[in-house]
Amino acid sequence: MRITTWNVNSLTARLQHVLDWTAANPVDVLCLQELKLTDDKFPLMELQAHGYEHCAVFGQKTYNGVAIMSRHPLRDVVKNIVNFADEHSRVITATVETPAGEIRVVNGYFVNGQAPGTDKFEYKMSWLRGLRDYLRDELDRHPRLVLLGDFNITPEDRDSWDPVGLRETIHHTTEERDHFRKLVELGLCDSFRLFEQPEKSFSWWDYRMLGYQKNRGLRIDHILVSEGIKPLVKACTIDRVPRKWKQPSDHAPVTLELG
Repeated sequence: MRITTWNVNSLTARLQHVLDWTAANPVDVLCLQELKLTDDKFPLMELQAHGYEHCAVFGQKTYNGVAIMSRHPLRDVVKNIVNFADEHSRVITATVETPAGEIRVVNGYFVNGQAPGTDKFEYKMSWLRGLRDYLRDELDRHPRLVLLGDFNITPEDRDSWDPVGLRETIHHTTEERDHFRKLVELGLCDSFRLFEQPEKSFSWWDYRMLGYQKNRGLRIDHILVSEGIKPLVKACTIDRVPRKWKQPSDHAPVTLELG
């Protein structure tokens, strides 16, 4: 059983990349962020032809947008954060009915936040508090839960190419890292850190200034698992290959393997 998160930075622009990658990596569940299209523009037929018969989509024109694509049935779909008013399409939740039992999947495109001290940063803080309250209730009902997506947070210094120079800038602030820690304290675990990983393992690289070529990246795409899932985790990996393709997303897919 494999579950992948990937910020594709426009599904319209990156559809062929998604089709090519899933052909080579037929994961069971693929969670996408930054669709940047409305639900009626979602390429459902193309994805179903590649084996993803079950799709839950929460799109938005030009910005945001999230989707859960699955080879197994989906049910109990929830869009956005319950009890948190938000005009943006950032979260979609569904129960995946796998042969090994149900898994609750929460796919999020977390707020970027722009910079500390801005209105957008305050929105990020409020959004993260709302998400935590929502997840607390979800975990009560669903002990087998996976929270994944583009978190726009580096949990630790080792998740940044320049932790000293970027200290207390966006993605690196104490406030953001505190929120990440509080998510973990709900009973979640960073699956990537369950295993020995190469140094400077990143999932995002800026398009500018040869960011990828110089490996000036950040690890901001995460897969957190509940205690009910943790014993099943066999691996968590970042696939850098699509970042080398022509006109790539600035993010790489991250995959959780369960056994």
